[in-house]
Amino acid sequence: MVLNAINRARWARFRQNSRGFWSLWIFLILFLLALFSNVIANEKPLLVNYQGHFYLPVLFNYSESTFGGKLQTTTDYQDPFVVKQLESHGWVIWAPLRQSFNSINFSTDSPFPSPPSRHNLLGTDSNGHDVLAEILYGLRISLLFGLMLTLLSSVMGIVIGATQGYYGGKIDLWGQRLIEVWSGMPTLFLIIMLSSVVQPNFWWLLLITVLSGWMVLVGVVRAEFLRTRNFDYIRAAQAMGVADRTIMLRHILPNAMVATLTYMPFILCGSITTLASLDFLGFGLPLGSPSLGSLLLEGKNNIQAPWLGISAFMVLAILLSLLIFIGEAVRDAFDPSQTR
Repeated sequence: MVLNAINRARWARFRQNSRGFWSLWIFLILFLLALFSNVIANEKPLLVNYQGHFYLPVLFNYSESTFGGKLQTTTDYQDPFVVKQLESHGWVIWAPLRQSFNSINFSTDSPFPSPPSRHNLLGTDSNGHDVLAEILYGLRISLLFGLMLTLLSSVMGIVIGATQGYYGGKIDLWGQRLIEVWSGMPTLFLIIMLSSVVQPNFWWLLLITVLSGWMVLVGVVRAEFLRTRNFDYIRAAQAMGVADRTIMLRHILPNAMVATLTYMPFILCGSITTLASLDFLGFGLPLGSPSLGSLLLEGKNNIQAPWLGISAFMVLAILLSLLIFIGEAVRDAFDPSQTR
């Protein structure tokens, strides 16, 4: 993609902010690692060659009888008998971390939660689950939830703010009254009431948080449209009969996107924190789901195991700090007063 002169200057200003530039690369690396959590942390082999036949246990379930056992149940790849069968009749490619977020390490000699060891680099929680695997899987859910919430709420905020700012009048007046009423709705209480009726899941939480979080960008976009709609080139386009949709998308929205893009990293921070807070309070994802908030709750309930709280806190602190640094760099890049 070829950038124009303005965007090239913005990219140059962004790269000039070394803290934000390297934070972006670190964030992308963490995001890729989280996306491939199933490949990095899994108790199931990635690829098996058993008696000349290939199997993909990471994608498909196989019975124990497939690998020389007597049972028709799903294979337990932590069973020493199964491991011996696989390695003696072929070869196996294991994941770098042979633990998943819900697998239990029965080979440890310490009671759960067990401290960090060679097999569990960050220890285990009170259920025997590997903390590092939980962090990887929980980071993936948090990032995907945060990105989807940021995208959906931003689209809603831009559309509503643009409509209010461009048309003004009664549309703007009633829109502002609606926002004032809607912003007073307690999101946490809505989730608590919802959890008493249905079990909240990823999509229910996303829907409720989008409905309560779309107002973040409305004020910024509305103010930009109110300011720009009275410019001479906008009035000239209206006098020439250009459609309102074309004027809004082509002539006003690019100006409003400058402020919108600078807000997005901070909205993403708030989205990730929202999910972690709901999980910590027990009103988030279903029980047993990998979550950074649930890991924080484990640390609170097991003060004698400091590696639980410290691990979750460090991951959240590093992740949110990276997003803040990226947001500051984007803000400076879009600031026309900044020089190269």
